[in-house]
Amino acid sequence: MSSQKLFNVAVVGATGAVGEQIIRLLESRNFPIHELTLLSSERSAGTKLTFKGNEVTVKAATPDSFEGIDIALFSAGGSVSQELIPHAVRHGAVCIDNTSAFRMDPETPLVVPEVNIDKINEHKGVIANPNCSTIQMVAALKPLYDRYGISRIIVSTYQAVSGAGARAIDEMLRQSKEILAGNTVEPQILPVGALPVKHQIAFNAIPQIDKFTDNGFTYEEMKMINETKKIMDDDSLEVTATCVRIPVVYGHSESVYVELKQDFDVEEVKQLLADAPGIVLLDNPAEQQYPLATDAAGKLDTFVGRVRRDLSNPRGLNMWIVSDNLLKGAAWNAVQIAEYIAIEQE
Repeated sequence: MSSQKLFNVAVVGATGAVGEQIIRLLESRNFPIHELTLLSSERSAGTKLTFKGNEVTVKAATPDSFEGIDIALFSAGGSVSQELIPHAVRHGAVCIDNTSAFRMDPETPLVVPEVNIDKINEHKGVIANPNCSTIQMVAALKPLYDRYGISRIIVSTYQAVSGAGARAIDEMLRQSKEILAGNTVEPQILPVGALPVKHQIAFNAIPQIDKFTDNGFTYEEMKMINETKKIMDDDSLEVTATCVRIPVVYGHSESVYVELKQDFDVEEVKQLLADAPGIVLLDNPAEQQYPLATDAAGKLDTFVGRVRRDLSNPRGLNMWIVSDNLLKGAAWNAVQIAEYIAIEQE
């Protein structure tokens, strides 16, 4: 992008997987930056990262780190966001938060640019990035919601281990090597944040992401349910989710069933998806062409395929949705929001 105005930008969680992707996108998109401040925990402070050929030293994030900052992108965990974002807002920064800290706050817009870009203008210093699995689903469903209306959504996710952090990736790769060598493994990471009991992820599927709530759903599943309603601005939507961790490094996949309020033509649905911003329709079963996590990894778009009418409900529609969870599911969505802010302030 290009802009006559330059911005002082801070990235909080700069040494993490999402933070690194944000930095790369700010560079590749030629975001109009006057000064880039990279922030992290005390442990990672002093790390040197490269931005546009220049070495930038990462500093420890403190309440006073945001003086003079125009836009702050947070991806360092919910507790960090809760602690530091009020200070950043006090200093005048617009904060784009990748954590769950402010997502359901009624004063905070929850934004997917392809779905509800207008909500950005309602911010009071904070704009929330939705959960990665929510982002790709609502981006694909938005054109169908606008055309036909949606009454019900049933989603099952197949989520990459990168969504649980670098340690989860390392454990999956290590377990795979050990098992192929005929050795036993002792799981230590997944499910993250749950009880001390851990499960093998290599050659396995774990039907739990995050802790369980009192209703039997996990927090990850409840995020998808509640965030979808807020983003679509429709509390009448019936949404249910089952979230599963699988041994894939990058790219979340989702099997999504929706019940539309009006009759539809499958070919028209495909055309709506093909024309939608940020969506790539890849749907040619005769040639075994459909979205794969390996193909979506490293790409900014959301890929949709296996589009078909349900056999038991004439208004039911099935589809397969895949996206890079660290890009569209996190870093790219945040940078898109930042670009909109920059354009609005020109």
